[in-house]
Amino acid sequence: MNRLKHAASPYLLQHAENPVEWWEWSDEAFAHARASNRPVLLSVGYAACHWCHVMAHESFENPAIAAVMNELFVNIKVDREERPDIDHVYMSALHTLGEQGGWPLTMFLDSEGAPFWGGTYFPPTSRYGRPGFIDVLRQIAGLYRSDRERIDRNAAAIGEALQQSLQRATEVSEPDLDHLASQIARRFDRDHGGLGGAQKFPNPSLVELLWRHGARSGDEASREAASRTLVQMARGGIHDHLGGGFARYTVDERWLVPHFEKMLYDNAQLLPLYALEAARTGDPLLYEAADGIVSWLKRDMLLSEGAFAASLDADSEGVEGKFYVWTLPELSEVLGPEDAALLARHYDVTADGNWEGHAILNRLDTPDPPPEVAARLTELRTRLLSVRSERVPPGRDDKILADWNGLMISGLVRAAGIVDRKDWINLAADAFRFVAESMAVGEGLAHSYRAGRLIAPGFALDHAAMAEAALALHDFTGEQHYLDLARRWSTHLDRYYREADSGLLRMTRADSAALPIIPRPTHDDAVPNANGLHAANLLRIAAQSGPPEDREWADRFLAVILAAAVHAPMAHGSVLNAYDLARNGVEIVLAGPEREIFRRAALALPHLTTMLVDCPDPDGLPPEHPAHAYARQAGTGAAFVCLRGRCLPPVTEPNRLAEAVASAR
Repeated sequence: MNRLKHAASPYLLQHAENPVEWWEWSDEAFAHARASNRPVLLSVGYAACHWCHVMAHESFENPAIAAVMNELFVNIKVDREERPDIDHVYMSALHTLGEQGGWPLTMFLDSEGAPFWGGTYFPPTSRYGRPGFIDVLRQIAGLYRSDRERIDRNAAAIGEALQQSLQRATEVSEPDLDHLASQIARRFDRDHGGLGGAQKFPNPSLVELLWRHGARSGDEASREAASRTLVQMARGGIHDHLGGGFARYTVDERWLVPHFEKMLYDNAQLLPLYALEAARTGDPLLYEAADGIVSWLKRDMLLSEGAFAASLDADSEGVEGKFYVWTLPELSEVLGPEDAALLARHYDVTADGNWEGHAILNRLDTPDPPPEVAARLTELRTRLLSVRSERVPPGRDDKILADWNGLMISGLVRAAGIVDRKDWINLAADAFRFVAESMAVGEGLAHSYRAGRLIAPGFALDHAAMAEAALALHDFTGEQHYLDLARRWSTHLDRYYREADSGLLRMTRADSAALPIIPRPTHDDAVPNANGLHAANLLRIAAQSGPPEDREWADRFLAVILAAAVHAPMAHGSVLNAYDLARNGVEIVLAGPEREIFRRAALALPHLTTMLVDCPDPDGLPPEHPAHAYARQAGTGAAFVCLRGRCLPPVTEPNRLAEAVASAR
C-alpha cells in the first residue's frame, strides 16, 4: 500500500500514485522493516528537482521495478525541504562514501536507520557509467540477507566517520577578514564571475562577503568579483528575462543554461545584493533584476495566505525548460518579423538555438542598447510574457516554509530601503504576519504549513531567519513588536537548540526524535546557516538593548562558530559576514520625535554593516550606550553615528548621514 496520499508535501503527493509501497518517515516504517527483516530504501528529493522526476518516471512508476522494491525493501520517501535534518544526515553519510551528492538522494539503511550504502540518481538499467537501479536493488538486498556482517561493518564505518565530522574545530585567534576575502576573491571566475567552472551556483553569502570587503576596504578585486558575478548572472540564461527571478544554477560556466527550477531562497538572498549593486553603480540592468525578482514573487509565488510558495518546477508537460525557451519562428509569430529580428539580436535567438534546438533568452554577448531601443525591447518582452503565460506552467510547490519566507521577507525589506520601494514592505509585512501568527507553536515556530497542516517543531533556521526578518521590519518601521518577536525567537533558539557542550546551534530542537547523529552543521548550503544568522541577530539585538552583557553574549557565541569558519572560509560566508558586523558594524542612533526622515536616509545607505537603534526620546538610551551623552542634543530629530564605543556629534541634516558614516570608518 502506498501511504503518501495523506501527505502534506506536494513532493510526496507527486508519488502518491506510484506502484511503490511508499512510507513517510516514521517509527512505524522502521518497525515494519525490523518485523519483516528487510533493509530500508530511503529516497530524498524535492518537488522542483528535474532528476528526481526523471528517476520517478523511469523507476518508481515502472511496475516491474516497483515490484522488486516492494518485495525486497521498506521504501521511505522524504521531502528534503520538509525534513532538512534527515536530508543533512544522510547526505553527509553519502559524502563519507566519497560521493559528491545531489538529488535524488538514494540511501540504503538498516532497520535502525543506520546508512550502509547509497548514491543519487540511478538509471533503470546500466548507462551513463552508472549501474542499473534494479541490479542495485537485488545486489543490496542479497548482501543484506547473506552477509549481514559486511553490512554492519559498512554502517559502523559510516557512523564513525559521521561522528568524526562533528568534532568541534580547535579555537583560533580572530581571523583576518581582509585576507580571507582576498583569498576567496581569487577563487572567483575573472571572466564570468561565480566560483569555478561548470556547474555554477549563485553562492550569495560569498558574493555578499566580497561586496562587504570591497565596500569596506576599497579592494578592487573583491568589488569586481562580486559585481561581475551579479552582472553576468543578470545577463545570463539563469535570469528569466521575461518573468523575472533566477533559476537555481547553470550547467555551464557562463550562466547560460540553467536547470530551470526557481527556488524562493535563491531569489530571497539575491534581491538585496542586486539592490545594493544597483545603488552603487546606477546600472539599470541590476535594478531591473531586483525589480524582476519582486514581480515574479507577486505573480507566481504569492499565496492566498499572504506568504510565499517554496519553488517552481524545472519541468512543464514533462519536459525540462519547455515553459521558458523559444524558437525564432515562435518569436516571429508573436512579434512579427521586424520586432522578432530586433529581440533576437539582443537576446541570442537564432535559427539553430543555443540549447537543444531552442533559445534560452540571454544578453551575455550583446552590449547595452541605447535608451530608445531598450524601451522598445521592454515592450516586446512584455508581449512575450503575456503569450508565455498561456503555456502550461511549471508545477508550484505551495508549502510555506518559515525559514525561506523569513529570508525573503528580510530581502524585500533591505532592498526596499535601498531602492525606495515602500510597496515592497507591504508584501513583506503580510508574509511576516502569516508566519508569525499562523505558524506559531508556543514560543517557537513550525517549519512548514500547507492546507491547514503544520510540521512542527521548526528547525533552528526557521527561528533565525524569521528573527532576521523581524529585525529588518523593525529597522524600517520602528514598530516595537517586531523587535520583541526577534528577541523571543532568539531566546527560544538559545534555550532549545543551543548545545551546552559545543555551544553551537543544532538543526533540531533538543527534544526532537533521534537520528543516527545530531545534525549541527555550521556551514552554509544553498541557504545561510542558522549559526551565522543567529550571531548577526544577537549583535543587532544587543545594539538595540544597550546592556554590555547582551553584546558579550553575542560575542561569545560568535567566537564559538568562528573556529569552524576560519578552517573552511569558503563554506562559512554567513558566519564571516556576522563577524564583519561585529568588527565593523556602525550603529546609527535615530533620536527625537521627527527621526523618521533620518530613518529613510539610513535605510537608503548602500551598506551591510549599519545597525539602526531607535530612540524616540532623550531618555530612551541606556546610560551605558556611547550615544547617551549626546541624546539630549537631538532636538526634534537627529542621528548619531557610533563605532566601537565612540559616537560622532549629532547629524542634523539627513543628506549628511552618508558622509558621517564614511568618516566613522
